[in-house]
Amino acid sequence: MGIKNKPSLAQKKFLSYGLKKPDGKLSMFDRHGQEFSRDTVKSCIDHGWAKKRYRQPIGSSWLVCELTKTGRDALNE
Repeated sequence: MGIKNKPSLAQKKFLSYGLKKPDGKLSMFDRHGQEFSRDTVKSCIDHGWAKKRYRQPIGSSWLVCELTKTGRDALNE
């Protein structure tokens, strides 16, 4: 049984950061210090590949997330 929707290259780059951490926390920035697109992050959440880690302070636009089991499976396909 395969994953219906496969992550795009941008989504894979974002999600792959969670593989490197035991708690699956996803980085908001790539290896060049550039913030990942909010659309990329939100689409990963919408697909169930990532989930919000905790509630952000008022006024913060960052979505701190962690990789889900579904996200790990999508990366491993």
